[in-house]
Amino acid sequence: MDSTIQKLIEKLEIKYKSMGQDLASYLEGRLYENYVPYWDYVHLDTLLTLQKPKTDIPDENIFIMYHQITELYFKMILHEMKQMAEETSISKSYLLEKIRRINRYFIILTDSFTVMSEGMNQKQFLEFRMALLPASGFQSAQYRMIEIASTDFINLVDKDHRNQFDRSADIEDMYRFIYWQAGATVLATGEKTLTLKQFELKYNAELIQMAVDYKNSNIWSRYKQLPKEDQQDESLIQALKNLDLNVNVNWPLAHYKTAVVYLQRNPVDIAATGGTNWQKYLPPRFQKRIFYPELWNNQEIEEWGKSWVKQHVSDVK
Repeated sequence: MDSTIQKLIEKLEIKYKSMGQDLASYLEGRLYENYVPYWDYVHLDTLLTLQKPKTDIPDENIFIMYHQITELYFKMILHEMKQMAEETSISKSYLLEKIRRINRYFIILTDSFTVMSEGMNQKQFLEFRMALLPASGFQSAQYRMIEIASTDFINLVDKDHRNQFDRSADIEDMYRFIYWQAGATVLATGEKTLTLKQFELKYNAELIQMAVDYKNSNIWSRYKQLPKEDQQDESLIQALKNLDLNVNVNWPLAHYKTAVVYLQRNPVDIAATGGTNWQKYLPPRFQKRIFYPELWNNQEIEEWGKSWVKQHVSDVK
């Protein structure tokens, strides 16, 4: 027998013996096992049947598939964040690798958003979107999880209430003033929309528990657990700042640009977003949602997102 194969068998024997299993039985099972083709490995047939449009309007399929792709990227991001939270021996190089991965995913998402902003017929969008009420991308719980896993929870509190808390405050108390509530209130009365009520009923308990679990293991906490000299690493600081911009400026403003294109021309089209107040909710300059304020100077914080709006949105009519 080839020596390489012999060594592999010896290693397998040690592995299965440590679990109280018989290697010969597992090897025999391999004789009868079929190869896994690509389409079965990625469950392609199932994947391609997950689009269930509510109308016969063609571009609704584009809308569904892009949102499904987005949620898969969010799952990839949360996969990286979970590893960072659970790593027992955190290091500068480990954090840098993971944060760069997350940034890469968000860059792909933001760059691909022209599928939404330019890739759908406006008339079709406004027609099929009304059939989806009260559903809204606002209800993406995975995006909220990404926010929670990124920063100290106080940075997600509405800016008008943030100064009444400190970082050690009770999570549930702060959650009552979570910033995103203001994005799904009835414009005329300030009452919660059905979009928000549905979201809170399904996810509030889970999100509060996640915030508790990540209180000392979110990305900022893991960064602050590094030795002081490692915290000064320029590459790591830049990666954190890029993450801040990707999540809190580039991604929401890509949505804002799309909303301007499809909805701004008709004031009553606010209903097409499930009642979310996107004009106030999406622009970063209103929310001042910043994961890592310690890394930015006062002018950068004051002008948060301003340059992006000037470059990408001001010319949209």
